[in-house]
Amino acid sequence: MISMISIMLPRASVSAQRISEVLYTDLSIKDKKETKDFNKSEKGCVEYKNVSFKYPGAEDYVLNNISFTAKPGETTAIIGSTGSGKSTLINLIPRFYDVSEGKITVDGIDIRDVEQKALRNKIGYIPQKGILFSGTIESNLKYGSKDATNEDLEKSAEIAQALEFINNKPEKYETEISQGGTNVSGGQKQRLSIARALVKKPQIYIFDDSFSALDFKTDSALRRSLKENIKDATMIIVAQRISTIKDANQIIVLDEGNIVGIGTHKELLENCEIYREIALSQLSKEELMS
Repeated sequence: MISMISIMLPRASVSAQRISEVLYTDLSIKDKKETKDFNKSEKGCVEYKNVSFKYPGAEDYVLNNISFTAKPGETTAIIGSTGSGKSTLINLIPRFYDVSEGKITVDGIDIRDVEQKALRNKIGYIPQKGILFSGTIESNLKYGSKDATNEDLEKSAEIAQALEFINNKPEKYETEISQGGTNVSGGQKQRLSIARALVKKPQIYIFDDSFSALDFKTDSALRRSLKENIKDATMIIVAQRISTIKDANQIIVLDEGNIVGIGTHKELLENCEIYREIALSQLSKEELMS
């Protein structure tokens, strides 16, 4: 017993020191002393204005002179090869990092001029690897909104194509979820993460390759359900699959941190070589034109 304690105490001390270092790390993203408020009548219009970005301490830019507008009621999709800057681009909206040059506005206000809490309250962010916590399905969904009703949970699960597998579980919404969601599949984890964002009812949805673990049928049903039920929000989707984004109102094609094409699926097939190459590598000509 004493020998076990002598082994555990040094380990605990080192662990406590690491936790303390994290807790007392100075934040690199800070609110201004005087901040602005969002206009409550606005709906979540996101605009990039000549945005360039490089990571702290790096010499090279990963995004160069990016400009576009993502409007409420529309879907803006972002596609490009691995390392083209897609995730970096959308991670600037919730201020995981701040832009190096230019600015991003939400409803006409520079996002650096508002409180981070106010900004993030407008956003439903769904990463590629869905993050679930130990607890129940209900507690995980209510993380999006503690005041959500049972009807809110069921409607969000239905839109996210999660309702069937939830109802097939004996405990339904009281089903226990292990830390990290290790007792559900990758596709189920993504759908629960999407449902949680829907429970929040934000003005801006950011999907960072959040459909990647879904089969084609579920992907298609989910996108159709989002279009039918989420009509007023701004939707920004990062994806690898052309089939996921080809119905978007505008598609932004990134290559090495630069916008090399912007338009609809049909327009890009005609005038953007990189988009056309990606599309032809995934779908037949008949599927592309359907």
